[in-house]
Amino acid sequence: MAETIEIYDDRLRAIVATDASLQKLANGAVHSEGPVYFHEDDSVVWSDAHGDRLLRWSTTDNVTVIRQPSNYQSGNYRDLEGRLVACSSGLRAIIRREHDGEWQVLVDRYQGKRLNSPNDLVVKSDRTIWFTDPPYGITEPNQGYGGEQEQRGSYVYRFEPVTGEIDPVVTDMIRPNGLAFSPDESLLYVSDTAAFNIPGGPHHIRVYEVVDGRWAKNGRVFAVIEPGQPDGLRVDRQGNVFTSSEDSVQVYAPDGTCLGKILVPETSANLTFGGKEHDRLFITAGKSLYAIGLNTRGVQL
Repeated sequence: MAETIEIYDDRLRAIVATDASLQKLANGAVHSEGPVYFHEDDSVVWSDAHGDRLLRWSTTDNVTVIRQPSNYQSGNYRDLEGRLVACSSGLRAIIRREHDGEWQVLVDRYQGKRLNSPNDLVVKSDRTIWFTDPPYGITEPNQGYGGEQEQRGSYVYRFEPVTGEIDPVVTDMIRPNGLAFSPDESLLYVSDTAAFNIPGGPHHIRVYEVVDGRWAKNGRVFAVIEPGQPDGLRVDRQGNVFTSSEDSVQVYAPDGTCLGKILVPETSANLTFGGKEHDRLFITAGKSLYAIGLNTRGVQL
């Protein structure tokens, strides 16, 4: 097994390729976040969240800047029509790049009040967008434009792009950040990164039951992540959870057992599956973009 892998449970051997090695694909960002893979041209788009840029990597073009300023984009995802949807901490909104390249704001308010600063998002199979809304774009000068918090808390929202309907679905977390659904979308995993700037705050992942396809209920702690905090997370087709942490991408079985780590030389922030077979893990960490081949395939594209 490659030196970049720490095995705590033999189940990890069926997940990580025996000859796996971590590759650095790009560097030069201020803080890399929110990777999303595009199979059409075998490229990865990700945010230089603190550098206020949107970047793209591909085997043919290496790294290009595709949007600057980006209004402090953070998390990125694809919708079912192949459009890029993103969290804009600066605009305090969910935004979308249309097929003609133009960007539009999808939602920036709940009950007439501005959102905090959307951080990460996923698109469900029913086309709804689920996103987290901590206040980092308000409180951290390198993550947004500041301002006053208008919402009573930091929630996870469900947004319906067609109707404009928006509902808070998780209201019992301090700083919800990354999120991902289980393969059958019956569970929602959400990371809490409150320990980032709240002494004694949580640094764990919670899991919720998804009821009627639209509500998150019966939340519980799935895993406490250390060192550091969990940020972004993704799930493979067997339901294993891959989460960022200070020293690695940690891998958890659906039962909450930590199977091991993929060690990363910079603090990992987010990750996504990609490649033609969806068996390559792309990791945004520190100033860089990394990739590693796996023996499993991701759910989210």
